[in-house]
Amino acid sequence: MAGKVYLIGAGPGAADLITVRGMRLLQSADAVLYDALVQPEMLDYCPQAVLIPVGKRCAQASTAQRFINKMLLDAAAKYGKVVRLKGGDPMLFGRAQEELAELAAAGIEYEVVPGITAALAASAEAGVSLTSRGLARNVLFATARVGEGEAGSDWVKPVMAADTAVLYMGVRQAAEVAAALLAAGMVPSTPLLIIENASLPGSREFPLTLAELPQAASWNLAGPAILLIGEVYRAKLALAEPDVRARFG
Repeated sequence: MAGKVYLIGAGPGAADLITVRGMRLLQSADAVLYDALVQPEMLDYCPQAVLIPVGKRCAQASTAQRFINKMLLDAAAKYGKVVRLKGGDPMLFGRAQEELAELAAAGIEYEVVPGITAALAASAEAGVSLTSRGLARNVLFATARVGEGEAGSDWVKPVMAADTAVLYMGVRQAAEVAAALLAAGMVPSTPLLIIENASLPGSREFPLTLAELPQAASWNLAGPAILLIGEVYRAKLALAEPDVRARFG
């Protein structure tokens, strides 16, 4: 009999931001397949489990998705309770659908346990709400990144229409993102906020304008970063130094 697989959201980084349900499942898991962004402290919750790294990081050596899918099937055939631990929330830019489809096709039982996504952690870190009465009534989660062999998507139009937009995996493409939004008519003075390592001790925030965004590519941010766009960040920008290069080097 095949085991059961749990896709669990590890949250944005800090080990104590995983849900209680997720932590309890980790504590009783037989095997845990975990992402590269999962903090080592979180794996302390499951010392009894076989730990299997299946990291995927942008622009770094990663485990191909097809191999992750196979490893999940193999683990379910060998262990009774298998946890697939994903950074953030499994159902948002986490390739969960591909893994769920493989499990379903193999007749393996699964359950998804949600987690805190990076956009929410970044907002809490910055102390700026994604929504604000009379200013921001909608929020868009998007990515400008296109994987190898994938067709492009028109992410610019929805970002332009959103009161607040959150771009995942967009900081490495800062120059391209800025050029696309400026070409679409977004004003250069639009306030932005980059949060690096949200929820972790080394978290940093970078208030800037759309015109300054191309400089972000040269900052060589070491941790995962998320890009937030909208008028809700105007006050945060006003408190920052006017010269991005002086602020962040």
